[in-house]
Amino acid sequence: MSSVLYDAQGPRAKRRNVLYTAVFLVALAAVLWWVFKALDDKGQLEWVLWKPFFSGTEAYSTYIWPGLQNTLKAAALAMVIALPLGATLGIARLSDHLWIRVPVGMIVEFFRAIPVLVLMIFGLALFAQYTDVSSDDRPFYAVVTGLVLYNASVLAEIVRAGILALPKGQSEAAMAIGLRKNQVMRLILLPQSVTAMLPAIVSQLVVIVKDTALGGAVLTYPELLASANTMSGYYGANIIASLTIVAVIFVIINFSLTSFASWLEGRLRRRKKSTGAVLGVDDTVNIPGHAGTGTAA
Repeated sequence: MSSVLYDAQGPRAKRRNVLYTAVFLVALAAVLWWVFKALDDKGQLEWVLWKPFFSGTEAYSTYIWPGLQNTLKAAALAMVIALPLGATLGIARLSDHLWIRVPVGMIVEFFRAIPVLVLMIFGLALFAQYTDVSSDDRPFYAVVTGLVLYNASVLAEIVRAGILALPKGQSEAAMAIGLRKNQVMRLILLPQSVTAMLPAIVSQLVVIVKDTALGGAVLTYPELLASANTMSGYYGANIIASLTIVAVIFVIINFSLTSFASWLEGRLRRRKKSTGAVLGVDDTVNIPGHAGTGTAA
């Protein structure tokens, strides 16, 4: 039986796919066994190295929780600033005015081309040379600055692409009934494009959470990954155990974020399903700025 997207597999194709799957599973099992054996031979699986994480709360309250707080604080602040800034830049790139579109496009392309770590280092030097921010707070400001500049530029392109992906008939129909361009963007294009942009936006938010680790590795910002090095030194060369616990925490955070986004996307799609009703002239009265005739106010 054929599908719209592909032809149904025949007996030979099914056998071949089963064989490929079996080979892959065997190879995966071999790799996992090799990793397990290597760690066991090096003594990294001994209980004494993992005991601090499973027999008390000292490691979590002293190292992991403060590091997690710093990670979430930097990521949350960067998200709060980067999301509206990215949306503003993305909309500005669609402006009809050349004096707005060109400079904004140059800014977006410039910061997209620079690695986020370079932006963090630049921010640290900037705050040290030209501000009165204390040396203890500079890493935090530098991390947030780098995350905002880079991710706002990426989010701007996501917003621009999401709006341009909509059929041109959407804006043409809106302008035909007298909506101004800002109303078309605010009432027609943005609400529809948000659902399509949501997976890409959430992926970028996950990147923000993970990139906070760069601040700990280079700028001595005491975030979650930096706490792993401190823990391994305190408890005695259990770096594999510490990094594993930190990795699991990152996975939980990012998985929760993507799961929430998937739920929100599905909810938005269900709410936007049309009833199929045809609107009459009197129904346009509630559109802001319009009379019952559909002409501009």
